[in-house]
Amino acid sequence: MTKPHQPWFVRRPMPARVERVHLIGIAGAAMGAFACMLKDAGYSVRGSDLNVYPPMSTVLAERGIAWMEGFAAEHLAWAPEGQPEGSAEGPPPDLVIVGNVCRRDNPEVLEADRRGITAVSFPQAFCDLFLQGRTPVVITGTHGKTTTTGLLTWMLDATGRRPGMLLGGVHRNFDAAYRLMGGPGDPFVVEGDEYDTAFFDKGPKFLHYQPRLAVLNNIEFDHADIYDTLDEIIENFDRFIDLMGPGTVLLANGDDPLVMARAARAQGDVITYGFGEGLDLRATDVVPDAEGATFKVWHKGRLLGEVRSALAGRHNVWNGLAALGIGLQLGVPFADLAASMAGYAGVKKRQEERGEAGGVLVVDDYAHHPTAIRETVAALRRRYPGRRLWAVYEPKSNTARRNVHQADYATAFDEADRAVVARAFNKKNDFGADERLDLDRLVAEIAQRGTPAFHAASTDDALAHLVAEVRQGDVVVFMSGSGFDGIHDRLLASLTASPPPAA
Repeated sequence: MTKPHQPWFVRRPMPARVERVHLIGIAGAAMGAFACMLKDAGYSVRGSDLNVYPPMSTVLAERGIAWMEGFAAEHLAWAPEGQPEGSAEGPPPDLVIVGNVCRRDNPEVLEADRRGITAVSFPQAFCDLFLQGRTPVVITGTHGKTTTTGLLTWMLDATGRRPGMLLGGVHRNFDAAYRLMGGPGDPFVVEGDEYDTAFFDKGPKFLHYQPRLAVLNNIEFDHADIYDTLDEIIENFDRFIDLMGPGTVLLANGDDPLVMARAARAQGDVITYGFGEGLDLRATDVVPDAEGATFKVWHKGRLLGEVRSALAGRHNVWNGLAALGIGLQLGVPFADLAASMAGYAGVKKRQEERGEAGGVLVVDDYAHHPTAIRETVAALRRRYPGRRLWAVYEPKSNTARRNVHQADYATAFDEADRAVVARAFNKKNDFGADERLDLDRLVAEIAQRGTPAFHAASTDDALAHLVAEVRQGDVVVFMSGSGFDGIHDRLLASLTASPPPAA
């Protein structure tokens, strides 16, 4: 069936003056961070959502941001500042920001339309309110966006460039998902997401960000809930590249053929990076160790020097090269960039050590795509040599729960010593059983390839299996796009109360 035609992306006229902003879906990770960002920038901010709970409820309350439970037309009849909602009606918001989860029949969307209040998507609001007059640096690709955005921001900040930042995670150096730094002309580094924007704008978020410098790290099939084929994803990356006219700079991963085919469309400068011979920015002599890795960096055949990265894994060498390339384009000396790289603490849920108990190290990671799982497991194998490695995976995302990557998942655990696959999360009125990831088959195929595997019917079963089977010296990495029912802290508590036997 042919999909109805959609414009590349949708922009709506902004009001001439914006002081009061209402966010529909304020408790989402991105929307909540953006609400705080708006508050810090001096806007009056409120919002609404369903089931607002910690940690986001705590974050909003600490910033003095009010929210209303549920969605209702009267939520746009704001009470005056300092008065309880419903006591009196003050001026309505100047702008309504519509979250990605919001449907077109949302009563607040309908009320905004009735009142003539401008309603825009989060990416458009971010662009119009924060990127104007700046130098947007947009980090894109199926994998590595969050880490590369965080690393580049840290390196620029550490070398005195005062960059802005909007991140799809919590930057551990700054303990924040955003930074409001710098001024006109200064870089603003933003994670460019290929997920769709709003119910009225089915184009990717990154089409709104007006890139002057950009990274395209890799392209694979993902987001099976909104894309039917890899070709649809490629088409949207092509649209992103088409935004890059003369005077722009694209950092393209030269080891990825799909990336290089897209880069050929760019009208501005293209700088290639990776491991392959002949690339503009190249890494050689990669030496992994317990502290991350060291590698040499070459620029067009000339050795720039050696860097130490606190990040482990081949994928993080790509991420590091991309960040170095953007930094060089912004005029930062290589020596300064190299000196700053080792101080990057990473992003929460990216190879994050959550703690050690009973001689067992617990690591938390966001990996949920087969490639991300494979690279994460391989990186940890080299970071913790000689220790038995458990790879515990929860298929939680809309793509992970489908069988589109069934065969690829089976090979993703090859470098683990043990694998545990938790039950797939199933939403009400979800897709059909014929589309679901077959976990019994997956566990059998992992075991056939030489890694003993266990299918846990619940998080409690996964925890019980680990408590019974781990030994002192083991490393357990939990991989999920969610909080995984707090299994990290529960395992640490169990092993503290009852340490496991020696290996």
